Amino acid sequence: MTLDISRAWTNSRIPWLAACVTRHHAILEQRLTHGDLGRWNEALAHLPLHAGQPVFNASAVGLTDFPESCREALETALKGLMPWRKGPFQFGDLIIDTEWRSDWKWDRIAPFLTVAGQRVLDVGSGSGYHLWRLYGAGAREVLGIDPSVLFHCQFAAVSALVGAHPVASLPVTLEAFQADELRFETVLSMGVLYHRKDPLGHLEQLHALLTPGGTLVLETLVVEGGDDTVVVPQARYARMNNVWFLPSVDHLIRWLDRLGFVDITHRGTTVTTLDEQRQTPWMRFESFEAALDPQDHSRTIEGLPRPRRAVITAQRPNTR
Repeated sequence: MTLDISRAWTNSRIPWLAACVTRHHAILEQRLTHGDLGRWNEALAHLPLHAGQPVFNASAVGLTDFPESCREALETALKGLMPWRKGPFQFGDLIIDTEWRSDWKWDRIAPFLTVAGQRVLDVGSGSGYHLWRLYGAGAREVLGIDPSVLFHCQFAAVSALVGAHPVASLPVTLEAFQADELRFETVLSMGVLYHRKDPLGHLEQLHALLTPGGTLVLETLVVEGGDDTVVVPQARYARMNNVWFLPSVDHLIRWLDRLGFVDITHRGTTVTTLDEQRQTPWMRFESFEAALDPQDHSRTIEGLPRPRRAVITAQRPNTR
């Protein structure tokens, strides 16, 4: 069978996945009309496959070795799926140096993640780097959702290269996700909340997808300030036109508390650096540097505070 984007959501090792895919048939059909999908599927069809040793840890996500005779074909196929924004991935000595160092974000959340034996959902999963790290950390079943068609082609490529594992991805938004009775012990939402016009609605949906006692891992842009501080950008923020709400950490905690989360814990805040998000040979468009004031890197190009990202964990109460 020719490899194509459907590899992302075709996985017999996840028993409930086929029914979940069926519920989203209309959305998948619409996604498959994307004008660039033919070109991306062509890249997937020419991907050379090799039964190597997969690895999903701090050293790499990918394969420990890959035949040198196939390296050029591998690089050509994978570059046909550019730009690569979330990673990195590695296949033998070929490294996909993505725009974001997603491994750094993983290092920030890993110390308090306990996903062994769990069913896990990653909302806004991108090309799936964190899905593989979650599986490598012992998760039983891992599902990602993200509306980007290109991200799912990239996930399909990595999935085909590393072999069959209970990890899958669906090109749907959280708002359109039809979970039915499906629930998850851990849900991640990283880099999504500030893109939502209704941030409390987003958090409420995440709460509903958790099992009783389940854990939310939330990573989002924040600003400094007290529990009454929230910034609404007038137009763009760091050149993004879809950023709506930038709360302080205390204000964000208030939102979570009002929605019924418990054990809400601020795990840390970091300032985004030019080493964590940057232009690379695998992502040649302008990147984070262009979003900062060239004379004052403490401000965005719009004059707002430089991006800061907070990680907060919270639980759904252990009652139905």
